[in-house]
Amino acid sequence: MACIFLWQFAGMVVKLTVGRSPLTAFWVGTHVSVGTVLWLLIVLRVLWAVSQMKRRPSQSSGWKGRAARAGHGALYVLMVVVPSLAVLRQWGSGKGYAVFGIPIVAPTGQPISWMVEPARMLHGALAWTLLALVVGHIAMVLVHRFVWHDRTTDRMLG
Repeated sequence: MACIFLWQFAGMVVKLTVGRSPLTAFWVGTHVSVGTVLWLLIVLRVLWAVSQMKRRPSQSSGWKGRAARAGHGALYVLMVVVPSLAVLRQWGSGKGYAVFGIPIVAPTGQPISWMVEPARMLHGALAWTLLALVVGHIAMVLVHRFVWHDRTTDRMLG
């Protein structure tokens, strides 16, 4: 999943920095299909996480534990919401919805505004927020390992 997230964000960075080019057209052209696969994997990951709630290590009751719970909760919420908004937008766009060339929704030519508008307004901003949280998560892994020297990364890695 990390590689897919990297692919998605790198494609948007290329789009914003390079503009229109064959590379951008290819990369951005995969965004919907790859994003749909990512969305399905996220749904499976959330279901797995819920099924494993009793097996998760306990968090401390102090500020570190509260911060960890809040950070992980925000990551999961955004991992679900960001692609869900995109799927909703694509579904309601009227342009049709195909994943790797396989039609999921036929084009109607009639966009459905209640499906398109929330994603138009929020998908990008929430996606960049998700990226910031991912970077923060990586930073905290490094803090646990090299500053606090606790066993958190050992638990994460097995």
